[in-house]
Amino acid sequence: MLHLILADSELETVPEEISSDKAMKRKAQRRGRRVTELILDSNYYHKPMRKLEDSDRRGRPDIVQICILTALDSPLNRDGYLRFYFHTRHDKVIDIDPETRIPRAYNRFVGLMEQLFLTGGVPPDDPLMTLCDESLETRVEKISPEKVLAFSKDGKEDSGGRLFNSLTLEDDVCVIIGGFPHGDFLSDVEGLSDDLVSIYPETLDAVTVVNHVVQFYEKKFLDYPIFSDL
Repeated sequence: MLHLILADSELETVPEEISSDKAMKRKAQRRGRRVTELILDSNYYHKPMRKLEDSDRRGRPDIVQICILTALDSPLNRDGYLRFYFHTRHDKVIDIDPETRIPRAYNRFVGLMEQLFLTGGVPPDDPLMTLCDESLETRVEKISPEKVLAFSKDGKEDSGGRLFNSLTLEDDVCVIIGGFPHGDFLSDVEGLSDDLVSIYPETLDAVTVVNHVVQFYEKKFLDYPIFSDL
C-alpha cells in the first residue's frame, strides 16, 4: 500500500492578524461567514497577506486541490492501493476516503475546505474527509510503514526505478511530498525519512511529483496495460 502525504501544505483559514481587512470582511459577509472562517487564498488576499510571516508561500489551496484530484483519479487509487492525506503548516491532518469525489471547480473546492475547517468533517452526516490536530511525525507513526521516502531537489538522485525495490505490494510505504509552491519543508522531514530522494535537479510542482510517484509505484507492482511496452 502506498501512503502519500502532501506535507506542510499551505492550506489554512485567514489568520486573526489580518482579519480586519475591509475586502475580506465584505467577502465574509457575502458568504455568511466570519473572516477567520474563510480559506486564505493568495489570489484574492495578496495585499493583506504581506503582513504575514512566509507570505510569499502561503494561501495556496490550489496546490492541494490539483494534487488530490490527480491522486484520487489514478488507477492505483481506484484499485485500492493508495491512501492520500494532507498535512498543513499548522499541524492539521486531513484524511480522505479513497472514494471521495473532489469538486473540480475551484470555488466549490474552497467552499468545501471552509466547511471542513469549520465542522471537522464533510459531509457532516457521513464524513468522507476529516480534519484533526496532528503533526506530520504523529501521522507517520500511525501509518507505521516499512519505509518512509521524502522528495526534495536536495535529495539523493534517483530515476524512480529503484524506489520500491526492497518492498512488496503488501508492505506499507509512506511517501512525503511538499505541498507548498517553493522553499523547504517546515517539518523535520529529513529526520522522519529513511531516504531523501530527488528525481530532477530542479524544483518540480507538487502535482508533477505526485503523478510520478504514483506511476513509479504502479509500474513496479501493477500490470497495467499502459506499462506493457515500457
